[in-house]
Amino acid sequence: MRRYLLFLLVLLTLLSGLTVTTTHVVHAASTSKCINPGGTNTLHGTLQGANYTIEVPANWNGTLALYSHGYVFADQPLLNPAPDAPDPLSGTALLQQGYALAGSSFSQNGWALQQAFHDQIALLDFFNQTCGTPTRTIAWGQSLGGIITAGLVQLNPDRFTAALPMCGVLAGGIGTWNQALDGAFAFNVLLARNSLPLVHITNPTTALLQASTILDAAQLTSQGRARIALTAALTDLPGWFDPASPESAQSDFTAQENNQYLWMSVIDFAFAFEARAELEGRAGGNFSWNTNVDYSQQLGNSVDRDEVAALYKQAGLDLNKDLHTLASTARIKADPAAEAYLNKYITFNGNLRIPVLTAHTTGDGLVVNQEEQAYASVVSYQGNSGLLRQIFVHRAGHCAFTPAETLTAFQTLISRLDNKAWGNSTDPALLNQKAAALGLLFNPAPPAFIAFQPSVFLRPFDVRNHL
Repeated sequence: MRRYLLFLLVLLTLLSGLTVTTTHVVHAASTSKCINPGGTNTLHGTLQGANYTIEVPANWNGTLALYSHGYVFADQPLLNPAPDAPDPLSGTALLQQGYALAGSSFSQNGWALQQAFHDQIALLDFFNQTCGTPTRTIAWGQSLGGIITAGLVQLNPDRFTAALPMCGVLAGGIGTWNQALDGAFAFNVLLARNSLPLVHITNPTTALLQASTILDAAQLTSQGRARIALTAALTDLPGWFDPASPESAQSDFTAQENNQYLWMSVIDFAFAFEARAELEGRAGGNFSWNTNVDYSQQLGNSVDRDEVAALYKQAGLDLNKDLHTLASTARIKADPAAEAYLNKYITFNGNLRIPVLTAHTTGDGLVVNQEEQAYASVVSYQGNSGLLRQIFVHRAGHCAFTPAETLTAFQTLISRLDNKAWGNSTDPALLNQKAAALGLLFNPAPPAFIAFQPSVFLRPFDVRNHL
């Protein structure tokens, strides 16, 4: 059941996008320029092992939006047809406005950044040959597709005009997986008695079941809940899970911990074991480390530190004793070749040459909002902050944007290109006004853009670090 819920939550947006209807279909072998005065042309096919979708409206305005989808577990089939927008309403609206859409399934599932970078550029080449060269090409994507989007414009800056990474893994591969290891390490030491395989995982299904059983048992006691909260704090896990519910009060530590438990149980543990094992196979070993990490310092920098202190006090536990236990436990080293692989796919260097707009929900417990701070930091380090804007939606959930919020973000990026300046275009009040104007169909929940500054990402790794 846990695996089923995970699959639904992570891929719902992607799969829903496959229902977009079109008025005319052109076979992949067509040599036409794709314009059909009678309606939208849709091309489906397979390109170098990757399924693709291309949609070109009759009123094509010359702009192509290249969409990168999110994580799909390795044991699932390739997405077919490939999604070319985050959701059907947004995709249909953009087609009506004259934008062409394209997207690839990628030739592999899992942490397939290496394949995605190749497959998306191959799709761009195919689009140029089949439909004509766009006047503007926008890269956009959600979740894993967010890191792919940011990676595409870093690796191929001359192929894109602008980018919109949404709920993206923008701390890069090494930083994100190192921070995930910190939480898993604390859980293993304090609750699992060092019984779990955190790296070099050979049987991820068994490891996930064992970890989930321990987590469920821990949630039944005050001592267990306190240690779950400490585990959550080392990854800055939000205390908000349900997008349909209001955020817990700042002092309601019981509710916050319960929501963190839900993030771990329903979503995050599958990535900590199953997705990590898939990436270890791809990278050829363990790519993460926690040598020289001071967990007392990490807790002090966490947004969850007050919650941890309160729950430890309620449980009658000695927080300093547990932190000392973490400090005295043998640490984990990375395998150099695997680390180098993940560094290549991908670590961010901040060398922006085109406008980039990012979007994130504040209550994201799979890709935490602090990833945005990590990305902004390296962009600032390179002196490119003028090209970057970041917007936030006050809602729980991973990629839990409404179609109105998605379209508003997209049009804000288009406005930046048209006006050659950001101006006040990312003001939350203005964004909410524009989103609300799209009507109830596009707003299943009220627009929730908010002025927000994420705290510092706890385990940064970017161009300033050296392998």
